[in-house]
Amino acid sequence: MGSVLFNENIAVTFKGGFSTLKHKELEGIKGIIFDCYNTLIDIKTDDDSLETFRPVCNWLIYQGVKISPEELLTEYKKTVKEELESKWEMHPEIKVELVFGRICKQNALWDINESVVGAEAARAFRAASLRHFQAFNQSIELLKKLEGYPMGIVSNAQAVFSELELRYLDLRKHFQFVIFSSDFGHKKPDPRIILEGAKRLDLEPEEILSIGDNMDQDIAPSVKLGMKALDIEEAWKLFE
Repeated sequence: MGSVLFNENIAVTFKGGFSTLKHKELEGIKGIIFDCYNTLIDIKTDDDSLETFRPVCNWLIYQGVKISPEELLTEYKKTVKEELESKWEMHPEIKVELVFGRICKQNALWDINESVVGAEAARAFRAASLRHFQAFNQSIELLKKLEGYPMGIVSNAQAVFSELELRYLDLRKHFQFVIFSSDFGHKKPDPRIILEGAKRLDLEPEEILSIGDNMDQDIAPSVKLGMKALDIEEAWKLFE
């Protein structure tokens, strides 16, 4: 049986266990916060392979940037590490488009628009890294059943491509707002980004149900703030 998390009179077991949370116990819930990846979107990426960086380098030829896949992979990891270490945060986050912009500027053969090329390079990198990408059918059905609630997304993700992915999968329409960690400089489990979701719902934490896939990043920090929380697989079962 999975681990058990208690919040007031609610006991929920995770990852294959049984949820004792019933519909009637949601009466105090006035809004819902979802995680994004592995909650709404079923995704697999490969960010560390030369096979991912080769098509990005080919695309960069036409942006006036000369760099090999090996060099881009090395510079990418180095720059990400430097950016993260430069932040005075317990759970720091970066903007990946700034990383690519910086690398592209350093390797440009002529003057480039660093911000534009950086953003497009980040999207090209994401596209090249995708190995599996689709919405969970169970989550689509869940969203339909929860249409009466105001809902938002709080996700450890990069706005430069994640917003487009939500729109492509026709998921964005279900949510009043989307919060991406790249826009805040810190990420879950930092409570500030979760509380920003509560602020945008204009609700107290006790009035919010948080749904996600990760105990450390989604479930535990939400409960610590006073929210009720469900693992996404338990939510699928509960609202069948």
